[in-house]
Amino acid sequence: MRTFDLAPLFRSSIGFDHLARMLDSASRLDDQAISYPPYNIEKLSEDSYRISMAVAGFAETDLDVTTQNHTLVITGRARKEEETAKYLHRGIAGRSFERRFELADYIRVSGASLVNGLLHVELAREIPEAMKPRTISIASKPTGKVIENKAA
Repeated sequence: MRTFDLAPLFRSSIGFDHLARMLDSASRLDDQAISYPPYNIEKLSEDSYRISMAVAGFAETDLDVTTQNHTLVITGRARKEEETAKYLHRGIAGRSFERRFELADYIRVSGASLVNGLLHVELAREIPEAMKPRTISIASKPTGKVIENKAA
């Protein structure tokens, strides 16, 4: 595995600490953790997104969706099952999980719903009015007429 030294980039930048955290966490990801539960990220419009996660077997009370410091955390707690069933094949995973998503600036979670075993988390980009581009009108020099040009 290659390692990259990003120290020169961070010497001349301010406020990009979250990039270092993201790169560090990406280098420590486990392949097993990446695959469960499966999810999709959709772009619905210019400023709205949806994360759909397959959470078959989980109820609303088993799932938590929280945001903190530009991080969306989706957690699922597996319920204890009675051991009365004897499985010939058990292919539906029911284990606990925690999935983290880094959110860009001005992205907020606008809602979540559980429909047919899919957890849908709606995201919206809300740029403050002060940060939106604005057009500045250009005024031309006033062209005043000189009526008299006499010395006082």
